[in-house]
Amino acid sequence: MKQTKETRQWDRDGVLEQMLAPIQLPRMAKVRQKFNSDRIGDIPAAVAREFERPEIHKTIRPGAEIAITAGSRGVANIPLIIRELVANVKRYGGKPFIVPAMGSHGGATSAGQKEMLEGLGVTEEYVGAPIRSSMETVHIGDTKDGKPVFMDTIAAASDGIIVAGRVKPHTSFRGTYESGIYKMMAIGLGKQKGAEECHAEGFGRMAYNVVTYGETILKNAPILFGFAIIENAFDDTAIVEAIEKDRIPEREPELLETARSLMPSIGIRDIDILIVDKIGKNFSGDGMDPNITATYNTPYASGGPTVQRYVVLDLSEETHGNAIGAGMADFSTKRLFDKIDFDAAYPNALTCTVLLGARVPVILKNDEMAFKAAVYTCVGIDKKHPRIVRIANTSHIDTIMVSEALKEEVSAHPAMELLESFKEIDFDDEGNLEV
Repeated sequence: MKQTKETRQWDRDGVLEQMLAPIQLPRMAKVRQKFNSDRIGDIPAAVAREFERPEIHKTIRPGAEIAITAGSRGVANIPLIIRELVANVKRYGGKPFIVPAMGSHGGATSAGQKEMLEGLGVTEEYVGAPIRSSMETVHIGDTKDGKPVFMDTIAAASDGIIVAGRVKPHTSFRGTYESGIYKMMAIGLGKQKGAEECHAEGFGRMAYNVVTYGETILKNAPILFGFAIIENAFDDTAIVEAIEKDRIPEREPELLETARSLMPSIGIRDIDILIVDKIGKNFSGDGMDPNITATYNTPYASGGPTVQRYVVLDLSEETHGNAIGAGMADFSTKRLFDKIDFDAAYPNALTCTVLLGARVPVILKNDEMAFKAAVYTCVGIDKKHPRIVRIANTSHIDTIMVSEALKEEVSAHPAMELLESFKEIDFDDEGNLEV
């Protein structure tokens, strides 16, 4: 009988298990990392204050059909923020609706993009406005280099667009504008066709193209204002700010630097093995944020710890089988492999022209074997005392786990605190961890 990916045996002859049997895994302990925790306590009040500024609410004409963008990222409190944007547009007489602004994500289908928003909690019932999802685009103009710029037809035909998006360092390039309002216009609102055009020259030109495509949309589309969201190191909302259309070019770079200063990082910079429990599009467009893990899939961005081997254990439910990012790991598990929906990942990978993250790593039958294989294949380390760091995902690294070899380094770090004694790793009967 031909075996499927669900029924085939892994290590059917026990060869790998025998090879890895001598590897003794180290004891691990939880560690708290200390970051700036400033956050907005009352999001509805903060959003309302932004709308109360005359230069903002005067852009909303009574009866005007107003499109509000919503992306595919796991932005903290995004259902609440979108709901309050809707409420305040209504407050000043507008008729709001939601437009998925996520390029090729959601399998590059209108139904898939609406499903992604609903999976994030942005439902029509909750936010109080319809979601108008379409992959149709219109040619909105040309860049100063003569390149065509496309954007969502529904948004382009509206009376006004509020471009809402999180501002933060990008995972694949560096520039004056990275993830934020400009990118939401250039790629998010561009749907698959616009995103494809912007990505056509690769990430080496992305910093330039995001600007020129964004400028074209600012000039030719009915943009009312930007609504920037910045998060703290605990994946919570730290800043919301409405930015007048004419000020977006100067203000967004300032907010990017603020976002960069608030980003968390792993306090251990020299790591033999980094284990990530779950990856997914809700944590990062790259599945796991390279700004945290240093798993950059292009040479145009850098930073983060030095790591020899990466292990990824599972996918989040919210990623709907999109395993972008798994390809940056060295080892993963059958559990993750069985959840992969290649149709969810491949349109995204092809559109952005970066294929590394969409590949499949070495697959082991369980977590224990993946751990041991990582130790087994490391070169030039103390294999009896490996330097291992384990994180839940790249959005939550305030509590991490470290191996005993890092005990003294953690104790000496001013922003790290050991929370418990070191313990043996507790695998279940299937050789897996609870993640």
